[in-house]
Amino acid sequence: MDAPDQPPPPPPPLPPADFSGESGPSPDWAELTHECLTNVFARLTAEQLWTGPMLVCKSWLRACADPSLHTAFDLEARFESSRESIRWWSPEFERRVDAMLRSAVGWSGDGGLAAIRARHCSDRALDLVAERCPNLQVLSIKSCQSVTDASMARIASCCTSLRELDISYCHEVSHVSLVLIGRNCPNLKVLKRNLINWLDPSQHVGVVPAEYLNACPQEGDSEAAAIGKYMPQLEHLEIRFSKLTAKGLTSICNGCLDLMHLDLLGCANLTSRDIVNATSNLKNLQDIIKPNFYIPRSVYHTERYGHWQLYDERFQTDVFRI
Repeated sequence: MDAPDQPPPPPPPLPPADFSGESGPSPDWAELTHECLTNVFARLTAEQLWTGPMLVCKSWLRACADPSLHTAFDLEARFESSRESIRWWSPEFERRVDAMLRSAVGWSGDGGLAAIRARHCSDRALDLVAERCPNLQVLSIKSCQSVTDASMARIASCCTSLRELDISYCHEVSHVSLVLIGRNCPNLKVLKRNLINWLDPSQHVGVVPAEYLNACPQEGDSEAAAIGKYMPQLEHLEIRFSKLTAKGLTSICNGCLDLMHLDLLGCANLTSRDIVNATSNLKNLQDIIKPNFYIPRSVYHTERYGHWQLYDERFQTDVFRI
């Protein structure tokens, strides 16, 4: 009987690669010209720039500091793609964001930084922004617990080219800053002044410090009056979970006649009738987000109706004013 077929022996191992022969030495990436490096690095995000090429060698670090790469400082994509962490609210994290922003300002050259999108920075960093970035057009600094009216006053005075401002969830910024920004920044078209969902803060418990959650600004009508009086050029306004009343909304709509987008989500002090009456003169208004949400019965102690829109549309009453 014939013996069963045996598997063929394995092939002999390949000899080790020899890069010292006629093919020439491997390339030295550190010898790339400054122009080539900046061209490549311009395709990276701010996070990729900070966590990658800056750490390779001195020539790459010098290229990363080129002013042409620092016309914008944008960390928003990173924050949006990550789950909110309690570490973001720590002093250590705030110092790290401040250090990155201050470096970007320094590297941007003379007024080269035109857009800043960050979170959890402080007055320390914004003071330098006000001093060094007179051409700033976009400033988005959401969730900054250490940003106050003091630094916003300096921003208003020095960064008069602002076209977009996002100070959402910044509890230490008041209507005083809105007045100053409105007076000094005539080109402002976009304002985002959203607040944390104070009707149901459970999603933030354990992440956002309790004392910060409890310090939600109460001066909705004061802020609305400042917006209506000093920001007539606004086209896009977001004031989610503001505590403004019909009086405040009327001030905004009478003063900001160019509004095209108005976001009132969570504004529990407004009824459907309030909104219709106030916005009737906004001829350019294209879309409006109304305060449609479920209100827990524990908030209003109602036995039958817990849904704001259902109750208001049926009875047209102010019973749900807070």
